[in-house]
Amino acid sequence: MKTFLNTFLILVLTYSTACSQERPSTGPSPDAKLTVQEAFPSLTFTRPVDFQHAGDDSDRVFVVEQRGVISVFQNNPGTTQKSEFLAIESKVDDSGNEEGLLGLAFHPDYQSNGYFYVNYTAENPNRTVISRFSVSSSDPTKADPGSELVLLEYAQPYSNHNGGQVSFGPDGYLYIAAGDGGSGGDPQGNGQNKSTLLGSILRIDVDQPSSAGNYSIPTDNPFANNTEGFREEIYAYGLRNPWRFSFDTANGQLWVGDVGQNKYEEIDIVENGGNYGWNTMEGVHCFKPADCDMTGLKLPVWEYDHSKGDISVTGGFVYHGSAIEELEGLYIYADYVSGRIWSLDVSDPSNPINNELLNADFPISSFGIDKNQELYICGFDDKIYKLGYE
Repeated sequence: MKTFLNTFLILVLTYSTACSQERPSTGPSPDAKLTVQEAFPSLTFTRPVDFQHAGDDSDRVFVVEQRGVISVFQNNPGTTQKSEFLAIESKVDDSGNEEGLLGLAFHPDYQSNGYFYVNYTAENPNRTVISRFSVSSSDPTKADPGSELVLLEYAQPYSNHNGGQVSFGPDGYLYIAAGDGGSGGDPQGNGQNKSTLLGSILRIDVDQPSSAGNYSIPTDNPFANNTEGFREEIYAYGLRNPWRFSFDTANGQLWVGDVGQNKYEEIDIVENGGNYGWNTMEGVHCFKPADCDMTGLKLPVWEYDHSKGDISVTGGFVYHGSAIEELEGLYIYADYVSGRIWSLDVSDPSNPINNELLNADFPISSFGIDKNQELYICGFDDKIYKLGYE
């Protein structure tokens, strides 16, 4: 996400020539038009930023609102009521456009332990907080607001580029997206500084508290037990603002949409210990041409430029639902500002295929999946959508 108005006005005046070749979508058939449809027509949300299910076979879904509220309701298009699962508005600082309650992850054993994890920004001092909460012992539709256990906090020097996603990987560890700390161009050099948590994907073991805190470091984290002062929580680094990421449930690959600076948005498949280049690189291009040593850097699997008004990538999911068979195995993502949605096929890394599926015509803040791996879209028009056919 970016501060929309200022960035948009600047980039409209500075369009550059597109560098990424896109192939026209063939579609399933001439008479089957892919559209976005309201998933829950009777419900509205204030700036929804995350959509999750608890993995507890209840067929409930949860929507995170940036102001500090999580709603829960039955996954049924006819649903007319939602209830407040957790409200922590008093803890959350959402005064900045990119601040607030930004991410939600349910423990893989939520059905038995009732644990879930959130990522939010707080003030005095300005910081990101990663916390665990518990469901109420008497009401499965309510969290216990007094159950907060803070796992991790780190300072935020500016109000933007907070990352925000939290998600459990197939290895059972909790992954956390941390942006570079904000402002423009990474003025503090956090993207390439392994002594800070900023500009990184973090990975921690929440099931094994250590003597130092309420989590431990996985032994195969790239800087575990290092003697150079590098943060051991880092899984990968060199990222600007990895706002949304997800795991491919078929092969465990970690897909990250990293929001760019002035010219390029990028999609990365992130690996343990990888350096994804920021702020040496923006996409596959030198951000600082006078100081552009690409040695050891991991380049994105796809990038797009800003020439068509697409200026802030919203990472999505590799689709494994059953409703839209032709999207099986393709990475579905969008642009927050333009509302365009694409599919990306990188099965041949030397010849990626990027198809525009449609233009949703509203700001897309996030994607999510339900227990059947069907894809949902969080719109900043305060609605939740699904892909479907007219």
